[in-house]
Amino acid sequence: MRRSFSEEMACCRCCPRECGVNRLRGETGFCRTGSGIPVAHIGLHFGEEPPISGSRGSGTIFFAGCNLRCVFCQNHQISQEFQRGSVRTLSPRELADEMQRLEKAGAHNINLVSPSHLIFHLADAISIARNRGLTLPIVYNSNGYDSVAALREIRGLIDIFLPDLKYLDEDAARGLSAAGDYARIVPGVLGEMFAQVGPLVLDEAGSARRGLLVRHLVLPGHLENSRSCLRFLAGFSRDLPVSIMSQYSPQFRAGDYPRINRTLSEEEYESIIDCALELGLENAFVQECGSQQEYLPDFSRTDPFQA
Repeated sequence: MRRSFSEEMACCRCCPRECGVNRLRGETGFCRTGSGIPVAHIGLHFGEEPPISGSRGSGTIFFAGCNLRCVFCQNHQISQEFQRGSVRTLSPRELADEMQRLEKAGAHNINLVSPSHLIFHLADAISIARNRGLTLPIVYNSNGYDSVAALREIRGLIDIFLPDLKYLDEDAARGLSAAGDYARIVPGVLGEMFAQVGPLVLDEAGSARRGLLVRHLVLPGHLENSRSCLRFLAGFSRDLPVSIMSQYSPQFRAGDYPRINRTLSEEEYESIIDCALELGLENAFVQECGSQQEYLPDFSRTDPFQA
């Protein structure tokens, strides 16, 4: 009989950092989370890509903590500062209860936001919910800094992978997210995700049922990094859906980094869209420039995305 996935926490190898701490005994590593599942917000969300949000909303579960230290994180209230806020700590069974509530509320899917440092906790919760009859697709909505070995351990539990491709510039990854090996790790992560779920498959209403969709946030002053990411994705598959995001705004500690202490200009964003088209990445989602505030959550509110 297989051990529970959560027992992997006795020597944590959830993500590429491989801290090796015993989270079952309350030890914490880089992500600062222990044996429980820290949940910051659960609810229907309409701000994802159309195949994810659909008409009824994506059943999002926002987790606290993170295995990156992005200096510009728009979710810094829960990714970096969560110990100061109100975060619930759930067990896998309690999280499975929440998944079922979202299904009853009409969600198109269960969207696990920032799951990388909790991957084995979540695998247990998904298994419990499936055994109880949950039928919604499970979305793994990650920053891309994932462990390929851990992803292989949970093979078959995820229906839709929604990772970021943040960097293929090692210096930017090291300086802005404290992950100098991000550019080396992420190609293998995307390859494993694609091997598990294949291309994006939609139902008759246009909602995602299975597959891979990759996000890239364009950072001001880092356009060559964006071009490198798009070139990689074009080489990976020109049919791959790519979400090219313009929503960057200088949050958290971005003010300490002059190069990114501003919003993205329309000219910068259009140049990256032109690059995508030149590369043949026509299956892309784009955003309106100047709409940064539409995507900026406030986790001190009951509804972080309330207008």
